[in-house]
Amino acid sequence: MKQGVLYAIGAYFMWGMLPLYWKVFEKMGAWEILAHRIIWSAVFVVALLFVTKKLRYLKSSVTEAKTWIALVLSSLIISGNWLIYIWAVNIGHVMETSLGYYINPLLSVLFGVLFLKERMRLGQWIAIVLAAIGVSVMTFHYGKVPWVAILLALTFALYGLAKKTVKLEPMMSLAWETLFVAPIALAYVLALQVNGQETALSLEAWRIVLLTLAGVATALPLYWFAQAAKRLPLSMVGFVQYLSPTITLLMAIFLFHEPFTQTHLISFGFIWSALVVFTISSLRSKGTSTAPAPNANLAFKKKA
Repeated sequence: MKQGVLYAIGAYFMWGMLPLYWKVFEKMGAWEILAHRIIWSAVFVVALLFVTKKLRYLKSSVTEAKTWIALVLSSLIISGNWLIYIWAVNIGHVMETSLGYYINPLLSVLFGVLFLKERMRLGQWIAIVLAAIGVSVMTFHYGKVPWVAILLALTFALYGLAKKTVKLEPMMSLAWETLFVAPIALAYVLALQVNGQETALSLEAWRIVLLTLAGVATALPLYWFAQAAKRLPLSMVGFVQYLSPTITLLMAIFLFHEPFTQTHLISFGFIWSALVVFTISSLRSKGTSTAPAPNANLAFKKKA
């Protein structure tokens, strides 16, 4: 249990600190950062599978056509999620990324109802309504929809939905997801190099080293999460998951000095209330046939 808690805290703490990591490369374009993240993630995960003697099982791990399709869709969706996240962080919308990952668990469970015919308790419906009010408050006050938050929550909920049909361990799944898009990412980086638009090699040496470690920053928290999930009940993992967007929110306010107005407080207040109601309702439904636990588990698998 103690090991599980430490793994969970480590995973969500690392995910919460990612904006600080991507800020190191803010002079690079989001597409270029994404390309390097994909390439180095593929290299690191394949190397990890080789060291753990699991690489030999990579090809045979997928045998059904529907699994291939799900993996390709997952690959494209998570790449889009990573791009939005990196772009948002480096243009100063860190707070909105936090909002997106607060909303994500609720949207994931809603997708379970819409697409997987799962059922929710009244409290969980109330939570979704409260979250919708929170987003609406921000939309009406500022006159624009918080698209970054919505797109992050939407893409990750879709990623979770696609992953429902993939029965692979996290590292094996991540290997396929990065390998599918790695050739595209590599071609993009080479094209930038040929056209003289590549910026990675102009960075200081320590930034280049950190860029090559993007694969570690992507795969390590996923590995820690998998270890935590083996040792802890889903409800406890659910509590710990809110550590990540909370760290990001505090970082946006106190480190990056993004404005946190009264409107933000009201909006986040509705969403925090939604998460309290949602968590309590989910705990009460634990062990019953109406509990949306399978889909909720996907909501806890973070990817930024």
